[in-house]
Amino acid sequence: MKGSSIKVIFLFVAFSLIQGNPLVFSQAQDSQAPKSSSSSGQEDFTSASLAGSSLRADPPELIDRTDEASYVHEWVTLQWRPDDPVYLYVVRPKGIEKPPVVIYLYDYPAETDTFRDDAWCERAVAGGYAAAGFVPALNGHRYHSLPMKEWFVSRLQESLAKSSHDVQMVLNYLGSRGDLDMNRVGMYGVGAGGTIAALAASVDSRIKAVDLIDPWGDWPAWLRISEVVPDQERPLYLKNEFLSGIAGYDPVTVLPKLGSKHVRLVQFGQGSETPAVAQKRIADALPASAQRERVATLAEFEGGSESGTRWIKHQLAPPRTAIESAAQGNARTEENR
Repeated sequence: MKGSSIKVIFLFVAFSLIQGNPLVFSQAQDSQAPKSSSSSGQEDFTSASLAGSSLRADPPELIDRTDEASYVHEWVTLQWRPDDPVYLYVVRPKGIEKPPVVIYLYDYPAETDTFRDDAWCERAVAGGYAAAGFVPALNGHRYHSLPMKEWFVSRLQESLAKSSHDVQMVLNYLGSRGDLDMNRVGMYGVGAGGTIAALAASVDSRIKAVDLIDPWGDWPAWLRISEVVPDQERPLYLKNEFLSGIAGYDPVTVLPKLGSKHVRLVQFGQGSETPAVAQKRIADALPASAQRERVATLAEFEGGSESGTRWIKHQLAPPRTAIESAAQGNARTEENR
């Protein structure tokens, strides 16, 4: 579903959340929702970096922990803004000491259901990797206390700035745990989540690999053409004041800064929320070392392997030990005899 239809449905969900509708907000989350936070600090929405902000995090709160056959699943609440708790889901594979970790951000609109799905958790930890997932700003449980005419795109600078800052604050928390390999951190972002992944990777050296799945970008063209934007609202977003506020948050601008990282860009021919002209400009902005793939549809991409996550896991894989390298070399020698 696109455009105004998506917005209507999403705003209905948000309104229901505000009203405490038990049909929309799961009983488990509603009953365990954390209390108000005392967190505070100044936040600079003009930069994806935290350098100009002074966010202070409350102590993390473990809401739930489940021990499954192959993984441990945790729901942790983090907070560094009043009335804006970030529900972080951390999934760790069993039997692996300090695994590499991939942060997952999905498209707008987003909910946390994905991160509680058993099949998703199994795929995420396959091969010995940890996963951390949350929803960006002004999404799901994080959309509240705003007039209903205001949403992710109408407050795009704020949405992208907060979400980019959130990634960096989440990395601070993950590093404090001591059970993850913070030298091998990657990000997997889809749609708006892909845009946020590119922004965060451009300002945080802890992110070594980034997988951009059909990200939004090239804002003048995207806002003019994309079906995500309701037609009646387009004129508001094409004004110079709005465009100047998000210019620094454009993948076209930030992608060239990712030259030292492992980068993949996947774009779709059908069903993309990013028009072809914007896709081309995003692809043209990739650093020379980046990998680009184009597939017909999202379904085709997801049908490839482990929902498309094999690439980023490969970038974070530990280097082969000398013993493993020697063993493989001996095996090849035997085959050639």
